[in-house]
Amino acid sequence: MGFSTIDYVVLLVYLAGITAFGMQFKKSHKSVKDYFVGARNTHWIIICLSIVATETSTLTLIGVPALAYGHFARPEQGGTLTYLQVLIGYVVGRFIIARLFLPSYFRGDLLTAYALLERRFGAGTRHVAASLFLVMRALAEGVRVFAASLVLSAVLASSFPGIPHLWLWSIGLVGVLTLIYTFEGGIAAVIWTDLIQFVIYIGGSLLAAYELLQLTPGGWHGVVEVASAAGKLQVFSFSTDVTVPFTFWAGVIGGTFLTNASHGTDQLLVQRLLTCKDLRDSQKAIITSGFIVLLQFVLFLGIGIMLFAYYRSVPQPAITTNDEIFPRFIVTTLPHGVSGLVIAAIFAAAMSNLSGSLNSLASTTVIDFYQPLAGGKVPDRRLLALSRWSTAAWGVVLILIAVVARGWGSVFTAGLTVASIVYGPMLGAFVLAVLTSRANATGVIAGMTLSAASMIVIWASTKLAWTWYVLVGFTICWTVGYLVSIAAGGVRESATAAGQVSYASGMERPAKRPRNEAS
Repeated sequence: MGFSTIDYVVLLVYLAGITAFGMQFKKSHKSVKDYFVGARNTHWIIICLSIVATETSTLTLIGVPALAYGHFARPEQGGTLTYLQVLIGYVVGRFIIARLFLPSYFRGDLLTAYALLERRFGAGTRHVAASLFLVMRALAEGVRVFAASLVLSAVLASSFPGIPHLWLWSIGLVGVLTLIYTFEGGIAAVIWTDLIQFVIYIGGSLLAAYELLQLTPGGWHGVVEVASAAGKLQVFSFSTDVTVPFTFWAGVIGGTFLTNASHGTDQLLVQRLLTCKDLRDSQKAIITSGFIVLLQFVLFLGIGIMLFAYYRSVPQPAITTNDEIFPRFIVTTLPHGVSGLVIAAIFAAAMSNLSGSLNSLASTTVIDFYQPLAGGKVPDRRLLALSRWSTAAWGVVLILIAVVARGWGSVFTAGLTVASIVYGPMLGAFVLAVLTSRANATGVIAGMTLSAASMIVIWASTKLAWTWYVLVGFTICWTVGYLVSIAAGGVRESATAAGQVSYASGMERPAKRPRNEAS
C-alpha cells in the first residue's frame, strides 16, 4: 500500500505532540535533584510502566519479531520461541534486586547508583564504575538509535525512493526531537512521556497483530498450523552448548544475571527506582515490571511467528536482514492510518529508551564526575544548567555512534552484546559492596578492570553466547576483587567503609540518634 498522507499526518502529530508535552515539565525543576529524580511522589505503577517502556527500545519492537521470524537465522540461534527462556531469568532477577540491592539504595539520598560504591569503597571505585556505564550506555544506545532509523528509512523510501542516505536523516530526526524534550523536561518528562509511549507502542503492536491474523489464511489456526509444521513453536531447549544463546540454562541463569546487572546497577533503570517515594514502592515497581515485560515479549515474538506464517502465503519482500521484515510489512501492507500509528508506536519505543539514556548519562556525568571534582560546592542553579547541557552533549554523541553502528549486524543482539560485556564487571563490584565486608577499593577496581578486559577478549576470540557474558564477567570481577582485597589488607583501604559519606557521593551522613532512643 505504501505510506499515505494520512499516515504521515498521524506520525507527525505524534512526534510534535510528544515533544511539546515533554517540554512542559521544565517549570517543575528548581534544583538538579528535581531534574534527575524528581519530587519522588509519583505512583509506583507509573514508575513500573516507565521501567518497562525504558527497557523496550526499537531493538525490541523490530528485533524480537525478527528473531522469531528467523528467515536468515541458524535454527539454533533464532526462529523459534526459545527467547522466552531468557524472560524467566528476567523475572527471577527482579526478585533478587528487590531483596538485595534496593534496600542499600534507599539508605540515604542517592542521586545515582554509583554513589553506593563511593559510600563503600571511596571515590575511585565510583569513578571506574561510572566510566564503564558511560561507555556501555553510549554504545548500546547508539545501536538503538540506528534501529529506529531503519524504521523511518523504510517509511521515507516508500515515498521518496531517490533520496540518498535516508537512514542518516532518520537518525538525526529521532535524536534531535528526543533531545529537545529531555533537555527541557528532565526525569519528569522522561517518566510521563514513557507512560504515553508505552500505551502507544502496545496499542500499535496489538493492531499489527490483529491485521496479521486477518491477512493470514486461516487466521490464528492458520498461523499455528504453519508455525508448528516449521518447528517454530519450540519454547524450551535443554542443550548444554554454551555457544547457543537461547537454551534453558543460558536463559534462566544468564537472564537472571543480566537482569541483576541491568536493573540493579545500570543508572538508566536504577534512576527510575530512585524516583519512587520509598523502598516498598520501588520493590513493587521492579517486580511487577518483570511480568509485564514477559507478556510484552510474548506479543512481540508472536508477531514474528505471524509474519512467518503470512509470508508463506504471499511473496516475501526483498530484505537483507530479518530486522527489515516488520517495518517493511507495516509500510507496504497495513491499511492507511493504521500504518502511521504502528510506525508511531515504534518511534514511541525508540524515543522512550533514548530519553531515559540521555538523562541517565547526564546524571552520571554531573553527579558522579563533575560535582565531586568541583568539591561539592557548586551552586545548584549552575548544576542544573550544566545538567541540561550535558544532556545535549550526550545527544550529539549518541547520534554519532548511531551512524557508526550501521555496520554492527543484527540490532537486537548487537545492543545486548555491548551491554553484557560491561554488565558483569559492574555487577561484581556492587555485589562486593553489598554482600562482603572484607572487600576494599583496591580489590574492586582490580576486579572490574580485569573483568572488563577479559570480556573484550572473550567477545573477540570465542563463540561463547552473549547470554553467558554477565555471569562470566561477574565471576571474574568478584573472584579477583575478593582475593586482591584480602591480599591488600581487607577493609582497611576502604576510605568510606565506616559510613563516612562525602557530600559529593550524593548522600547525607546519618543524623545521630538521641542517647535515650532505642537502637
